[in-house]
Amino acid sequence: MSITMNMGNTLKPVKVGICGLGTVGGGTFNVLQRNARIITARAGRPVIIEQVGARRDNSDCDTGDINVTRDIFAVAHNPEIDILVETIGGYDVAKELILTAIDQGKHVVTANKALIAEHGNEIFQAARDKNVIVAYEAAVAGGIPIIKCLREGLSANSISWLAGIINGTGNYILTEMGDHNRPFADVLKEAQALGYAEADPTFDVEGIDACHKLTIMASIAFGIPLQFTKAYTEGISKITPIDIQYAASLGFRIKHLGVARKAANGIELRVHPTLIPSNRPLANINGVMNSVVVQGDGIGQTMYSGPGAGAEPTASSVIADIVDIARTIDAPDAAVHALGFSAESLSDTLPVLPITETVCSFYLRIHADDHPGVMNAVTRVLSNHGINIDAITQKVTREDDGCADIVILTHRTLEGTMDKAISELEALEDIKSPITRIRVEIMA
Repeated sequence: MSITMNMGNTLKPVKVGICGLGTVGGGTFNVLQRNARIITARAGRPVIIEQVGARRDNSDCDTGDINVTRDIFAVAHNPEIDILVETIGGYDVAKELILTAIDQGKHVVTANKALIAEHGNEIFQAARDKNVIVAYEAAVAGGIPIIKCLREGLSANSISWLAGIINGTGNYILTEMGDHNRPFADVLKEAQALGYAEADPTFDVEGIDACHKLTIMASIAFGIPLQFTKAYTEGISKITPIDIQYAASLGFRIKHLGVARKAANGIELRVHPTLIPSNRPLANINGVMNSVVVQGDGIGQTMYSGPGAGAEPTASSVIADIVDIARTIDAPDAAVHALGFSAESLSDTLPVLPITETVCSFYLRIHADDHPGVMNAVTRVLSNHGINIDAITQKVTREDDGCADIVILTHRTLEGTMDKAISELEALEDIKSPITRIRVEIMA
């Protein structure tokens, strides 16, 4: 198959091999087939599926006239393949497959955020050595083109921070808990039944998936190497409907947020439940949707929202990478650097800060005996640690144990200082359970 372009030249087709025909691979296959004409027009040459490597068929994909192999490594070794698309997921096999394809001189497109976040430095170096491209738009936020926005659209800006809801499962759970006053375990079970959460939901609800994505975005935003192991991660399994209600009464919503911020002494890289003012757009991203807010010095604050998963939304990002590679396939040196900066420009002189050295405001819920003097004791401890209070209220005494909840919003303070204050508060005789601490981001 070939197509004659306006300049009169017949351009060689770009041949794609897709490894993995599950949700993302199947979506990529179908969109490439369905939109072949418009993709060709945008790439400037035909993009055709030469081979598929998959352990099993996908009933949604008509592969009748396609070369299908059960050996995904056969695709990496196929001399006809220009671009290998990796959608098998996981670590070891996917890494071996990608490195094999690179060694064979093939360009690679992957949706594997875990692999890029944890092994991207090695993979990108291998690609540079072979003068091939590794593209990964689909690895972060599904169909939202956030990688291109950070790496290309905002390349004139010095980015000071970014924050995002970048896991649809966690966002769905918190939305349902808040809108319908339901406990975490109940909504998690429903999310699993709907296919939003895996049988083992750890990666989603404990923030690991979001941390992979945040690690990638932070590297592009700040020109630092990928440093997943240094990021702080905290899940949503301890969030309760009562905290969501209290937050709402104070004008906030709770979201599972990834935050990357450039501070004077380093980079904050953290994923955790977060109070966001309810009038901020990010606070109103609900269900399985994703959204990222970026602060640049030139453009100011911008926001990117859309479906963070799904067959065809994610395929949209995969194919965008295929088109980009097709445009520069004859001159890969002209392609955008993998992390937006030349390899020699990446620097870790600004370290990733441990969570104890980060600064933010806090929501505290303190369950305590309801008698005179308790409130004074609590405020005295915070004052002794130099923690200023923005708002404080005592909720109605609970009938089950006769105790009351003291809810506090603090001004910004060092996390390590808050740790010490909480330890001292929990040692008070009148404090009846571990203190709930949730970080607060104003997004300004």
